[in-house]
Amino acid sequence: MKNNIHPTDYRPVVFSDEVAGFAFLTQSTAQTNETIKWEDGNEYPLIKMHISSASHPFFTGEEKIIDTEGRVDRFKAKFAAAEARKVELASKAIKAKAKKAER
Repeated sequence: MKNNIHPTDYRPVVFSDEVAGFAFLTQSTAQTNETIKWEDGNEYPLIKMHISSASHPFFTGEEKIIDTEGRVDRFKAKFAAAEARKVELASKAIKAKAKKAER
């Protein structure tokens, strides 16, 4: 293993999932300019998260689709168009076989 590649400046940091109202205090090297007063009365650096174990569907058992840019809708539309094209080509092939059988 290489020497001196791992950080050594760990410090207490609060990670906060503001959507779920969940926060925890741990050791980290993450840098931030924000601080928060913690339950023990001390002030610690604050890292805000969008998703944590309190709000992630894997841990909560809830299925939520967060689609801010319409990606899911575009995928569903593309998938539906591909299925329609597949059906169209299949029916075209059947008609071609029927026409060939008439000759």
